[in-house]
Amino acid sequence: MSGKESKFQYTKAIVCGVPHSLPAAAQRQNHPSEPVDFNKAVRQHCEYVRALKNIGLEVTELPADEQYPDCVFVEDVGVVCDGVALVARLGHPTRRGESTRMKTTLQKLGLVQVVEMNQPALLDGGDDESSRIEQFSRNIPQLPCDGISVTEHLHLKSMMTMASDDIIVVGGSDEAQNAWLEVEKKAKFQYKKLMVPDDTAANCMFVNGTLIHLATAEIPNSVEVFNQIPGQKMELENSELSKVDGCLTCLSILLM
Repeated sequence: MSGKESKFQYTKAIVCGVPHSLPAAAQRQNHPSEPVDFNKAVRQHCEYVRALKNIGLEVTELPADEQYPDCVFVEDVGVVCDGVALVARLGHPTRRGESTRMKTTLQKLGLVQVVEMNQPALLDGGDDESSRIEQFSRNIPQLPCDGISVTEHLHLKSMMTMASDDIIVVGGSDEAQNAWLEVEKKAKFQYKKLMVPDDTAANCMFVNGTLIHLATAEIPNSVEVFNQIPGQKMELENSELSKVDGCLTCLSILLM
């Protein structure tokens, strides 16, 4: 997409602090072999926030809410496109109270329209695909929406994300490869595929011309693949929040 302005230019981000309740009570698919080191998780999260600021974003930092152990994973709570925000009805009942604060935050940031999903639609794990897509398309019609099958991972972004304007990094698992075939079939734009051996490594962020991916120590078998992509890059550690299924993209909502 040389000569064209990137579609991944953002001015603001929303993040939330790490609650003390996270190590013991956050949702997770599998229990990690080692417990979450809370202090290390906070340090890594601070580096994440600092990175967003360093690439030019105005960051709104919400305080941790101890009654919601997963509150640091703000991406689950809303989708923003072209000034319209869709506030999610989260899949796990214990998280649904997070939506109230997020709706208020999005309104304060001047979004043109902030709407909430209605029952029975859900926007994260365990959601009803047909109702989710229907509500998403109705509330954000300027963003075409198709369903992609996700069975073993929490989210599609757990196994593929944008790494540049036209490159999608895809994990090496069978599920990731099958999902990619669906994306190829349904996408209106022809994306380039770059495969990494580990699905974990496939979760990265392309923000304001900078590719943010996991630290080399966390993805030793995949980091060389990222080196094939031209442009500015940044590595971040996420070893602690990954123990409760947290990815880099989970930690922020980006606004243009």
